[in-house]
Amino acid sequence: MAQSVWGYDSGNGERGSGTPGGTGLSAAEPGRRSLCLCLSGPERWHENYPLAKGDNQSPIEINSKDVRHDSSLATWHASYDPGAAKTILNNGRTCRVVFDDTFDRSVLRGGPLTGAYRLRQLHLHWGSSDDHGSEHVIDGVKYAAELHMVHWNPKHGNFAGALKQPDGVAVVGIFLKVGKTPKPEMKRILEEIDNIKTKGKEAPFQHFDPSILFPKSRDYWTYHGSFTTPPCEECITWILLREPIEVSSDQMAKLRSLSKNAENEPVNPLVDNWRPPQPLKGRIVRASFK
Repeated sequence: MAQSVWGYDSGNGERGSGTPGGTGLSAAEPGRRSLCLCLSGPERWHENYPLAKGDNQSPIEINSKDVRHDSSLATWHASYDPGAAKTILNNGRTCRVVFDDTFDRSVLRGGPLTGAYRLRQLHLHWGSSDDHGSEHVIDGVKYAAELHMVHWNPKHGNFAGALKQPDGVAVVGIFLKVGKTPKPEMKRILEEIDNIKTKGKEAPFQHFDPSILFPKSRDYWTYHGSFTTPPCEECITWILLREPIEVSSDQMAKLRSLSKNAENEPVNPLVDNWRPPQPLKGRIVRASFK
């Protein structure tokens, strides 16, 4: 049985939009910039981040029989400016693409959301083999990887403010499955892997429209949850797309060629950077489809 084995270095937060050693830290945890917890795994995060045992934690396992179809859920729409893409980086825990979010140049609207949410970054979670790696689980099925597009609600003033509000952040989750017809658009990200092999590496990544990564179907599940890395703020409206996109086994191997260590340190493969499903605790998962 696959297990998530990654520790957590709070110096490189999943939420940030900047460089690994700088603004990559969660804006909600400025005082923890240099603290390396190096815990054995997600099951111990709550020892330093109590919210990790909160009532609205992510990811979750979605069981179709328990999902509620909601006919009032609208179609979601993304309007992304390719010029907003800035850099791609390896922060030791994921591969991340960073976007300019200083104004509404790349936004997500509709679906379960009220108003426009600005795109801040996208990143991926993957496993040590092709049979697991996604964070959310659908009817017992784990996919090879899961891509997260992170947006925030500008009505809260800034990203740090959005992290403190239940409607502060919206994440579009896309499942990646290994298949015979890999989505060619993934090549744009993967061809940059060689430039960010080790922790702390960052490279220019411009003129990229992430909407090319969306599947054809706009069907989705939605629920209220959290970030899947400490401090696990419960500020996210999740929009999980029903249709996965395909990648090749070679493309997945490319992701697994990243190292979680710096250039002058021994190679340590960056794999299994996923958090196991968390208890639903009475939350309702809604679907835009029957």
